[in-house]
Amino acid sequence: MDVKDLEVEYVMPNNIKVKALKGVTLSVSKGDVIGIVGESGSGKTTLAMAMMRMIKPPSIVKGSIIMDDDIMKMPLSEFNKRYRWVKLSMVPQASQNVLNPTMRIADHFIDTAKAHGIADKGEVIKKAEELLSLMRLDPHRTLRLYPHQLSGGMKQRIMIALAILLDPEIVIMDEPTSALDVVTQSSILDTIKELNRKLGLTVLFITHDITVVPRVANKIAVMYDGNIVEYGPMTDVIHEPKHPYTMSLISSTPTMNTKLSDIVELHEIAQIGENITGCSFWPRCPHRMDRCKYEVPNYVMVNNTSVRCHLYERTN
Repeated sequence: MDVKDLEVEYVMPNNIKVKALKGVTLSVSKGDVIGIVGESGSGKTTLAMAMMRMIKPPSIVKGSIIMDDDIMKMPLSEFNKRYRWVKLSMVPQASQNVLNPTMRIADHFIDTAKAHGIADKGEVIKKAEELLSLMRLDPHRTLRLYPHQLSGGMKQRIMIALAILLDPEIVIMDEPTSALDVVTQSSILDTIKELNRKLGLTVLFITHDITVVPRVANKIAVMYDGNIVEYGPMTDVIHEPKHPYTMSLISSTPTMNTKLSDIVELHEIAQIGENITGCSFWPRCPHRMDRCKYEVPNYVMVNNTSVRCHLYERTN
C-alpha cells in the first residue's frame, strides 16, 4: 500500500473547516507492522477512517491510496466489494462495544462472511474455530456465547479474528490495547506478533502509547497535527529520535532510571483552527527557530529515518 498526499478536511458547525490530515504520505510493505503513534487529535484515527473510506460528506478527502488500484478514486460500492474486509480490514477503537449484544459470536462470523458472498456456514464456522484457537480462545465454547458473557480481552480477540476472517492483506488496528489491564494488553500484543509471524499479516498499529510499539512493530510513524513528522525503523526512531516531538513523546513516559534533565519540556499548544503558516509544531518546540514560524519543513532522510524538521534541513 502506498498512501500519497492524503488530506482530510472536516466541516464543523458554523461552517468552520478543520484540516485533520495535511498531506500524509506513507509506504507500507508486505509483512510490516507499523506503529502509528501520536497524542489525541494528531490524526491517527482519521487516517484509519480515510483508508477505509469511512469519512462522509460534507467532509473532504483528497489524495491517493494505491492497492493494485487507487481505492480513493473508485466508487464506494466497488471498494466495499473488492477491498473492504477482503484486502483491507479494521479493528476499530473501543471495538469491545461493536459486537451485537443480541447475537451469539458464531453469528457474527456468519454475518461477516455472508456480507461478502460466502454462504457455507460450515466453512465459516470451521475458519472461525481456527482463528479463535489462534487467538488463544476455546473456539467451541466462545462461539456459543453472547458478548455480555465475555471479558474485554476476549472481545478484543474476537474482533481481531473477525477482521482477518477473509484473509485481508492489511489490518488496521486502532488502539487495540486501550481500556485493557496490563496483563491482557501484553497477551494481545503477543497475539498480534504471532499473527504477523504465522500468517504474514501486515498491520497498521495505531496507539497513543509509544511504549507498547517496540513490542510489536518493525517500523514507526510519529504523527503530529495531521502529518507524519518522523518515520523509520522502530529501533532507530526509539533509540535515536530525530524530531523534537518524537523526543518529547519518548520522554513523556519516563522509567525509574530516567533523569529529570532528560524530560523534554514543551511550550504552549496551538488552538484548534489557529492558522499556522510554518511548522505546526513550532509553538511548542524547544528547538524552534525564526524560519519555523514561516516555512513548512520538507522531509529529510537522516540515516534510515525520514524526518520533517528544519534542524536537519540546515545540516544536510
